[in-house]
Amino acid sequence: MARIASESLIERLAAWGVDTVFGLPGDGINGIMEGLRRHRDRVRFVLVHHEEAAAFMATGYAKATGRIGVCLATSGPGGIHLLNGLYDAKLDHVPVLAITGMQETSVLGTGYQQEVHLDKLFADVAEYNMMVTNPAQLPSLVDLAIRTSYARRGVSHLTLPNDIQVAEAGADPYKSVAPVRAPQTAPVYLQPSGTPRQEDVEWAAEVLNRAERPAMLVGQGALHAREEVLAVAQALGAPVVKTLPGKAVIPDDSPYTTGGLGLLGTRPSEELMDEADVLFMVGTNFPYSKFLPEVRDTRVVQFEADPTRAGARIATDVPVVCDAKEGLRALLPLLHPREDNSHLTKYQKMMAKWRSDMESLENPDRDPIAPQYVMSILDDLATDDAIMTCDSGTIATWAARHWTIRGGREFYLSGTLATMAPGLPYAIAMQHAFPGRQVIAYVGDGGFSMLMAEFLTAVQHRLPVKVVINNNNSLGQILWEQMVLGYPEHGVRYPQPEADFSAWARSCGGFGAKVTKSEDVAHAIGQALAHDGPALVDVDVNPNEPPMPGKVSYDQAKSFAQAFLKGQPHKAAIATTLFKDRIQKLGD
Repeated sequence: MARIASESLIERLAAWGVDTVFGLPGDGINGIMEGLRRHRDRVRFVLVHHEEAAAFMATGYAKATGRIGVCLATSGPGGIHLLNGLYDAKLDHVPVLAITGMQETSVLGTGYQQEVHLDKLFADVAEYNMMVTNPAQLPSLVDLAIRTSYARRGVSHLTLPNDIQVAEAGADPYKSVAPVRAPQTAPVYLQPSGTPRQEDVEWAAEVLNRAERPAMLVGQGALHAREEVLAVAQALGAPVVKTLPGKAVIPDDSPYTTGGLGLLGTRPSEELMDEADVLFMVGTNFPYSKFLPEVRDTRVVQFEADPTRAGARIATDVPVVCDAKEGLRALLPLLHPREDNSHLTKYQKMMAKWRSDMESLENPDRDPIAPQYVMSILDDLATDDAIMTCDSGTIATWAARHWTIRGGREFYLSGTLATMAPGLPYAIAMQHAFPGRQVIAYVGDGGFSMLMAEFLTAVQHRLPVKVVINNNNSLGQILWEQMVLGYPEHGVRYPQPEADFSAWARSCGGFGAKVTKSEDVAHAIGQALAHDGPALVDVDVNPNEPPMPGKVSYDQAKSFAQAFLKGQPHKAAIATTLFKDRIQKLGD
C-alpha cells in the first residue's frame, strides 16, 4: 500500500505529541481520514456532531493541558463552522491547529462545488495560515504551524486540497527551476526564556516597595504561579484581584483575595481599584479598562509575557516582559516585607462581609429556585480537584461568585470572546485529557441548546462529564443588559413550552434529571455526580434573578429605573426578587 501525503501529516502530528484530533468527516478530507485510519494506534479521532464543537474541544484541550489542540473539518461549510471556536482560541491566547480540506487543485478558481478559499477566510484568526500545494511541503509545514501556535499562543491553519491528500508522500511533481530544496525541519519547539531583565525587576521592586495601598491583579498567565503570587501578596500586604479566566490562580478562601473584577466581580475588588496607589498586574490583559484605576492616581507595574500587550489597557509605569512565575521568583528577594498590614486587613473585613452576603443568597427556601443555591450545592458536592467549565451569560456570574476554588480545582470559560456554547465541548475535551478527574459543565439553557448534540458525543465516547443546566428559559444576560441601558426587555425570553433537557440526556443513554423544586436539587446533583457515565441535571431557576454588579453605580440604577418606567413587562416579578435578595443580605 502506497504511503500517502496524509500519512506524513498524521505522523508529524504524532511526533509533536498530538494524541487526539477532534472533528467531523466530509468528502473534502477523505484522504486525511485515511491517514488517521492508518495511524489510529497513534492519533485518536474523536467524532463530534458539529464542527464548531470540534474547535471548542481543541481550544478547551489546549486551555487545560497547555498542549496544542487539533481540530479537523472538511472543505467549504465544514471549515466555516470552525471559526467561532477558533476565535475563542485566538482571543484567549491558546495554541490550536485547524486542519481543513480544499477542492482539488485542478478546479480551484472555477467556482467548483463548496469552493471556499479557507486560507483567505482564516486570514484574521490564524497566526500561521497556509494551503499545501505540494506533498513535499509536508511535514515541514506542520512543524512551522505548530511551532507558530506555541510561540504566538494562537491559531494555525493548514488546508489540504483533495488531490494533495492522497498523493504519494514526499513526492515533488514539479521540476525545480531555482536553487531550492524543500526544508528538512524537526518537530521541536524551543521555549524562550521567561526570565526578566534584572534592571526591570529592580525598577518594579522600587515602585512596589514604596506602595502604601498596593493591589495585585492576576490573570490566566499566572495560573501556574500560585505559590509565587501568594508569596508576593504576603510580602506586599496586597489584596489580590483575580480575572475570571484567572479565577484558579489562588484559592477563593485565601486571606489575600478580593475575588473578581468587573460586572461579575465583587464590591471589595472595585473599591480596591478606586483606592490603590500602585497596581501590580501579573499575567493579565484585562480588557475592561473601565474597571481599572485612573492612571493619574495610580502607578502601574505589569509582568507580561507578550511585549505587545504590556501597557495595552492602561498606561504602565514599569512594564516587565517575563513569564509570571519566573518574574515573581526574581522579584521576591527584592521586596521589603510589610510590617503594617492595615490596608490588607481592611479588605479582609470587606471580603468577609461580601462572602456573607453571597452565602445569604444561597437560600434553599426560595421559590422559584435561586440560581445561587444550585451553584452552592454543586460547589459543596464536587471534588476538590474538579474541573468546571462554564458558558457565557448569567451563569458566569453565579460561577464567579459561588464556585469556590480550593485544592486542585480549575475553572474555564470563553474569557475574551465570551461566546455562548463552549461549556459542554470544553468539558468533553477536558474529560478526554483527564479521565480520572471530575469534569462539570455548568451551562445555561441558551448555550446548551446550541450544541446539545455533543451530549450524545460524550455518551458515545464513554466520557463521564456532568452537565448542570441553569434553565431560566431566556437569554438572561442580554435581558439585564437591555435594562441597564434603560430599555425594557425585548426578544430575550423563549415562549412556552419550556424544554426538558433531561429527556434528551436519557434518550442519548445518559443520566437525566429534571428539577423544579429546591428540595430536589441536592439529591439530583448528587445522583449525577455519582453516576458512572455522562449525566445531566436540568434545573428550572428563577428567570427574574438579576446578576447585579458588585457595586451599582448611579447611572446603572437610573437606567434600571427607566426600563421599569418605559414598560418593563416583568417588573413586578423582578422587583419582588430584588426585594427578597435585599432581605436575605440583611440576614432575614
